[in-house]
Amino acid sequence: MIENNDMQLVRDENGLALVADGQTLRGDFTKMIPRIKQGAISKELLARAAKIKDAEKPLVALDATAGLGEDSLILAAAGFQVKLFERNPVIHQLLEDALKRAADIPELSDIVARMELKHGDSVEAMKNLDFTPDVILLDPMFPERQKSALVKKKLQVIQKLEIPCADEAEMILTAMAAKPKKLIVKRPPKGPYLAGLKPDFSIEGKAVRFDGFASPYERLEKFRASVK
Repeated sequence: MIENNDMQLVRDENGLALVADGQTLRGDFTKMIPRIKQGAISKELLARAAKIKDAEKPLVALDATAGLGEDSLILAAAGFQVKLFERNPVIHQLLEDALKRAADIPELSDIVARMELKHGDSVEAMKNLDFTPDVILLDPMFPERQKSALVKKKLQVIQKLEIPCADEAEMILTAMAAKPKKLIVKRPPKGPYLAGLKPDFSIEGKAVRFDGFASPYERLEKFRASVK
């Protein structure tokens, strides 16, 4: 459902798109192909942050804030089985359509086959998982996002649909309680730590930073006490 009359979902020969304020937003994994080729994927910051040495495969990653699924594609290309959660129904439809189209593209079909999309609130879902994820990725929308040209062009439509993270502490506590081997939080390079929690490590690029927590369940009670 789109409550804003200035937004419209349109389907054309290129798939489903959201048209808003003269801009078109469409899920498209084809532009990611150069980044996920063998030899390139190991250079991706997220793949490096999520890597678990000497772990039994297949590994399972949970992307709690899927958006248009590009980070999930990186994880799947790195070998993870990925569970994607997206709560906004419009963005969910765009992502679902992008996955269906990618399944027919030889360079993407095997990778997206490892991606399972779910519609719903991931914070609630993480409280009732029937599996233990090896990695959880959080990329919460928040009001202080950097005002770069990339954000203006690519994300301003999403920002009109997605609700900023209202309770950062609840999100990260719930993720920790799910007992992943690693918890990865995506942030702007100069952005604050999520809920003020200092990570065990950070991998930073020009446009993004990934904060990592190893064995985060071990920090759960200490952090819970700190945010009361």
